[in-house]
Amino acid sequence: MPQAPAPPRGRDAPGEQGERPRCYGALDLGTNNCRLLIATPARGGFRVVEAFSRIVRLGEGLTHSGRLQPEAMDRALAALAICAEKVKRRQVARLRAVATQACRSADNGQEFIDRVERETGLKLSIIEPEEEARLAVAGCSNLLDRQAEAAVVVDVGGGSTELSWVAFSGGDGDRRPRLISWLSIPIGVVSLAERFPEPAHPTEEWWDAMVGAIRAEIAAFGAADPLRAHFQEGRAHLIGTSGAITSLAGMHLGLQRYDRSKVDGLWMTRGECRAAADRLRLVGRQARADEPCIGPDRADLVLAGAAILEAVQQLWPCERVRVADRGLREGMLLALMREGEQRPKRRRRRRRGPRPATANAAA
Repeated sequence: MPQAPAPPRGRDAPGEQGERPRCYGALDLGTNNCRLLIATPARGGFRVVEAFSRIVRLGEGLTHSGRLQPEAMDRALAALAICAEKVKRRQVARLRAVATQACRSADNGQEFIDRVERETGLKLSIIEPEEEARLAVAGCSNLLDRQAEAAVVVDVGGGSTELSWVAFSGGDGDRRPRLISWLSIPIGVVSLAERFPEPAHPTEEWWDAMVGAIRAEIAAFGAADPLRAHFQEGRAHLIGTSGAITSLAGMHLGLQRYDRSKVDGLWMTRGECRAAADRLRLVGRQARADEPCIGPDRADLVLAGAAILEAVQQLWPCERVRVADRGLREGMLLALMREGEQRPKRRRRRRRGPRPATANAAA
């Protein structure tokens, strides 16, 4: 995988004092996917030693019931048990495991988190949308074009979508990205697909209704308006991170098998994104399932992801769109590695022979 922004060099870096590099782990249990990434620090970034991803659809039926369903929880637990085994086998020194929108919104979300700990030993924490947005930006940071004036990072999940607006212009010439504002809407590909079931023959009206639902959630948000001129004048770009968007990109490239090295960091135009979405709408679900970069697990969700992307592009027009096969997990790993660097080193005491026994005299 392309290397992520580097954590500061220190005791965890490879090759120092002949010590084996420490393994760090990041686990993300989302509404649709369960993902694990295990890596060691490396110069220029980190080196992935183990990756795992499984579609579990934890949020299936949540839109209508408000609760996590038994079958969905069983699927997630099976995937989490695999993650726990991998964490143990790799001797992960520090692990952060988080749950997002499905567990945030479900009436029995915390109950499920407690069950996960009992049955797998994994301690998941439910993170707030703001932290989810910040971690996604951190994970995608080295895909941001520093020559632009601004960017919006769109993290499309199964149950929510986070938008983060960043700016690069600083008074002192500093081009590091600064988070200006963020927005989380409680709609992702799973909840949007459940809200607008796909008809036998998808129509323009059905598509427009999906796009309109997302526009309505975003349009009233004004905190990022100071950056709007950069978007209107072509001095900004968009980063899209989600399984639906990477699937769209893989289909655009005509890949016969998904290849992360060709998708992660790919630049697409707005017209290419719309053309790929239009192509998807013209074929049935089975044809989408047969696409090697989509498959049966995403065949009913990829159009919802394309609709979310289209809504954002209508409101925040960007000719340039960069595809990211990275995000929350990479952001967590970088934070863990930086925290590990800042821990004080333990000094080894020299033994100078046996210590004399001591005793307290009775008064």
